[in-house]
Amino acid sequence: MHAATIVIGAICILLIAYRLYGTFLAAKVLKLDDSKQTPAYKLEDGQNYVPTNKWVAFGHHFAAIAAAGPLVGPILAAQFGYLPGLLWLLIGAVIGGAVHDMVVLFASMRRNGKSLSEVAKEELGPVAGFCTGLAMLFIITITMAGLSLVVLGALERNPWGTFAVGSTIPIAMGVGLYHKKTGNLKWATIVGFVLIMAAIFFGHDLNGTWLGDLLTLEKTTLALILPIYAFFAAALPVWLLLAPRDYLSTFMKIGVFIALIIGVFYVNPEIQFPTVVKDFINGGGPIVAGPVWPFISITIACGAISGFHAFVGSGTTPKMINRWGDIKGVAFGSMLVECLVGVMALVAAVSLQPADYFAINSAPEKFATLGMETVHLDELSSEVGMDLAGRTGGAVTLAVGMTYIFTEIPFFRNLASFFYQFVILFEAVFILTAIDAGTRVSRYLIQDFLGDFIKPLKRTDSLPANIIASMIACFFWGYLLFSGDISSVWALFGVSNQLMASIGLIIGATVILKVADKRWYMLTCLVPLAYLYVTVNVAGYWMIKNVYLNSASPGYNVINGVISIIMLTLGVVIMIASINKWIQLMKIPQHELVEKSNAEVA
Repeated sequence: MHAATIVIGAICILLIAYRLYGTFLAAKVLKLDDSKQTPAYKLEDGQNYVPTNKWVAFGHHFAAIAAAGPLVGPILAAQFGYLPGLLWLLIGAVIGGAVHDMVVLFASMRRNGKSLSEVAKEELGPVAGFCTGLAMLFIITITMAGLSLVVLGALERNPWGTFAVGSTIPIAMGVGLYHKKTGNLKWATIVGFVLIMAAIFFGHDLNGTWLGDLLTLEKTTLALILPIYAFFAAALPVWLLLAPRDYLSTFMKIGVFIALIIGVFYVNPEIQFPTVVKDFINGGGPIVAGPVWPFISITIACGAISGFHAFVGSGTTPKMINRWGDIKGVAFGSMLVECLVGVMALVAAVSLQPADYFAINSAPEKFATLGMETVHLDELSSEVGMDLAGRTGGAVTLAVGMTYIFTEIPFFRNLASFFYQFVILFEAVFILTAIDAGTRVSRYLIQDFLGDFIKPLKRTDSLPANIIASMIACFFWGYLLFSGDISSVWALFGVSNQLMASIGLIIGATVILKVADKRWYMLTCLVPLAYLYVTVNVAGYWMIKNVYLNSASPGYNVINGVISIIMLTLGVVIMIASINKWIQLMKIPQHELVEKSNAEVA
């Protein structure tokens, strides 16, 4: 099996799904009507509610939802072989993820762009709304820890990468200041991009110098630095760091993604992994401890379906949509493109020799128990200029896999180390962008919740309130980061993320019941919901029993166990509230329910 075969097959499946299933959802299920005004027009204010060209809206939405998840999740899931991950990516994205993103965006727009917790309160009642808001706070906190762990593995004992990534902070701030002062985006972009490339190029010369030694950091040190950085990033004005970093990283993401597709088609590497790694199907793997089900879905997470997308789909995007018909391209289309990103990441991982893959993604003591001999790892380590063994988290594997593919192209043969560090920079910057935005969202949620009890904290225009809320947010996810490893925290992230997706599907099913001409259209949400809800609870229970509350496990962590129990309980409460609501709505004749529902939001 060669990589190009997999990529061509995946692209064909996704295009067919977009054309047929996406159109069915838009025309028949949600009945998107371009004659009606979108919230962007009804509430246009020139700041938050702004009618936006569909391609610009697509670019914003895709950049916001496609963080590290589709890059890292499929790589970690490659432990089970390439077939389980490939199947879940394609099936999960088409049946679950794209539907979830589309109905959440529609549900928010239907309620004038309100957040998912507010939509849940209005569609399902105050109990479900409160539980949804609380679950969102837990989930965004865990997401920050899970994403940050990926950065730790990439920058640990890597002064070149640390310098390049660290340089993006003053570069982004300089771009932000220059653009705000002059309004000249063209020159700000050119200078910013050139400076980033210079940081990568000159970073190689740091090895062996005093600055290189200073930037040679261990994971524990990085685990302290990241939350401190996030605190300042969340407190700074959004135009100073978050927006320019978003802007510059988008260029890198598009460039790397296009380069990977071209490289795969040009080189067409042979897949080195078996379809299924039988030794780990039933559990006991060095990267993901649990069995292939439910952990294939939990580990891949964002590449197939992501609850994190609900933060975007009920945040900025619903306030930008120009026409109701644009929902299909922006939401359904973005999820399918993200799925393709996940497929490409999986291809990069399984193009490596299995032993090399496991040596990179496993702790040295775990790899020693596998009885495997590395094949090209020493050669790859020499080419990129650093020891690759034991660099868990997925980011390094993607960089190595892409470098392995591109070294087959003559031009890149002598540039392996630079290409590797560029991919590390690309991943780290994009993750830090998500951490910036996520910490800010977490701050808002904390102020919203605690502000009901401590009134001054609720003021988002108050500097002391913002500082206190930011400190609380960074402390919580920083603790998870400092005390966990990739196998435990990524599973916690996966469970929470998929639980959030379940909540999104619950709300989507409720809205479809209210607006569709046929009640069985609810199955578009109920089928993926049934699978996902069972998967989340089985995985959560397995992790609580076998890892978090098992004192003999390396991942033993009572805090993680308590968090998991709280989240799963919130999910049960929301599910019970939604079932009760569905029973009530089912008693109303469908045509009356649709008329009543339309009048409700008119």
